[in-house]
Amino acid sequence: MRGCASDILTPLVILLAVASTAACTAKRMNAGDAGSPHRELAYLREQPFVRRPFVPFSGKSWIGNAIAYGPFRDGQYPGGPSPTKAELRQDLHLMSQHWRLLRMYGAVGSAKTVLEIIEEDDLDMKIMIGIWIGVEERLDPSGKRVEDFAETRTENRREVESAIRLAADYPDIVIAVSVGNETQVSWSSHRIAPELLIGYVREVRARAQIPITVADDFNFWNKPESEMVTRELDFIVTHAHPLWNGLQLEDALEWTRGALEEVQATHPNHTIVLGETGWATRKHNQGEQTTLIKGQPGEEQQKIFFDALTAWVNRERITTFFFEAFDENWKGGEHADDVEKHWGLFRADRTPKKALAEGE
Repeated sequence: MRGCASDILTPLVILLAVASTAACTAKRMNAGDAGSPHRELAYLREQPFVRRPFVPFSGKSWIGNAIAYGPFRDGQYPGGPSPTKAELRQDLHLMSQHWRLLRMYGAVGSAKTVLEIIEEDDLDMKIMIGIWIGVEERLDPSGKRVEDFAETRTENRREVESAIRLAADYPDIVIAVSVGNETQVSWSSHRIAPELLIGYVREVRARAQIPITVADDFNFWNKPESEMVTRELDFIVTHAHPLWNGLQLEDALEWTRGALEEVQATHPNHTIVLGETGWATRKHNQGEQTTLIKGQPGEEQQKIFFDALTAWVNRERITTFFFEAFDENWKGGEHADDVEKHWGLFRADRTPKKALAEGE
């Protein structure tokens, strides 16, 4: 009898082992991680996947002519001194005169206060909240983890939890969540594995019942490999900066339109949102910006591009976040002319540049 029992149990054990292996393989395939050694996705892809529409409206009014907002003033920076509530209130009331839809890049820090002010002051404004995702690990060419950044993983978790909480607490203001910013394009300084990004996208989408997206450069979205990320999203947020891509002012708008069309052609079934485009007002005469930027920065040039872009955006109703509301002097290098400090339509002291001053 022992021999017979063994004969029965052996194939049963094999059958269970095969089933377990098949289930794990199916999970990895469904996760899209191709058996990645460094990340097992905790959340499976929704089946069937029902895309949630991104609706940039306030009531019946389209609000897709929008603005990117970084709240840090002189002497303030991420992880350091932060804006006061009074400073944030001033920013919001300034921006509310021109835009009703904002994009913020992080969910930790000022985001909650911004939402509180919008609610308290009854401002007609909506927000696409961001989740800043940093690099959690470094891999060798074989995919083996050689360095772990536990502190960044903790910070990423704080961002995720904060965004989910804010979306739940302010459902009438937060209309979408963007997971990560420029984490996939080849030149990114904080590039992460797509499996890691997808893991966060799936978690946020499972826990926050609003449209979820990822923001990245058009030079990622226009390539076939972006489909791995795109299939997880409700809509796509692309960046297209004519100045950084060597364009002269007279060709800037046409190039921007072409970049958007290229992304749309690559992903014809998705809504494409222009998450960043703009024209800086100063640049430094050293470093990468001197070789990549061919057009002339300046307030007059910014106004020309802003006016042309605004007319196109309003005519075609292409949701666009102009980059950006205010100059941010904490960004870039130490030199005062570094281009990263000078994309704002307002100066760091909150006075308007020509693009806005002449219309007031």
